[in-house]
Amino acid sequence: MNERPLLLAGALFASALLLAGPARANDFPPAKPVTMVVGFAPGGAADAAARLIAKKLGENIGQTVIIDNKAGAGGNIAHQFVTGGPTDGTMLLFGSIGPLTIAPHVMKVRYDPFKDLAPVSGGVNFPNVLVVHKALGVKTLGEFVALAKKKPGSVDFASTGAGSASHLAGELFNQRAGIDMVHVPYKGGAPAMQDLIGERVASYFSAPPTALPQVEAGRLIPLATTGLTRPAYMPDIPTVAESGYPGFEALNWYAFVAPGKTPTPILDRWNVEIVKVLNDPGVKDALNKHGLTPQPTTRAELAAFMRKEDAKWGSIVRDRKITAD
Repeated sequence: MNERPLLLAGALFASALLLAGPARANDFPPAKPVTMVVGFAPGGAADAAARLIAKKLGENIGQTVIIDNKAGAGGNIAHQFVTGGPTDGTMLLFGSIGPLTIAPHVMKVRYDPFKDLAPVSGGVNFPNVLVVHKALGVKTLGEFVALAKKKPGSVDFASTGAGSASHLAGELFNQRAGIDMVHVPYKGGAPAMQDLIGERVASYFSAPPTALPQVEAGRLIPLATTGLTRPAYMPDIPTVAESGYPGFEALNWYAFVAPGKTPTPILDRWNVEIVKVLNDPGVKDALNKHGLTPQPTTRAELAAFMRKEDAKWGSIVRDRKITAD
């Protein structure tokens, strides 16, 4: 038997296999619909932002982008789910501050945000706003701190759950102001807001879309926002930083990540497309109307930002001895 044709065929087949891998890695847009996983229920800030961005992404790449809401455990269920997702570019996660940089310090999670997920681009961010009920009798952040110091342990604050962004904002303020507010965790923003309005809890580091209607109705008093600058939609409310605590910052943020083994060329292409959407004037305007600030980044910038946030909140968790209980 002449072995030369067989050897030649084998060599050609091996060459084809070598070429197929990189070709598939660079195959963009994906041939199948894309799933964008969101770790929260429909109707909230994360869901609204994801749907706005997904719609424009789909239009730009000529492929369907489907939102998959996997709510539960403060977003951790969604993040765990995506770590085992397809790596062909058909899955993205609208990741959030809690599961990416807080939860691993507070509880046992079944994923490593820096190994099992790959950074793609920043998404959006927004500050919290510290609001109190009127019966508390304070109108400024200074008066609030004075009350907390005068009556240690008597002033409490609501959050959307242990280890959540609103919880850590309160603990960071405890640390910086030298006070000891009592943490009262709730299963979401709606019940926390209900109890604040009902005067069953004194204060809440709330998402602006939840708090502002109550402020405008005269039911709550806003004391300060937690970004470094005043948001355009809250120009009359001072920041914590300008109220005597320089450098104080506690932002809520969402970022795009993908399954950790997704090939670099696909991640790079997704970065280009997502940044393009976040810089689109129509998308920016729509997000701003929801109180959300677009935060497009390079992949390296997002990785560095996540490391910085991880170190910051890990330190607060250890200093304040925070657990998920």
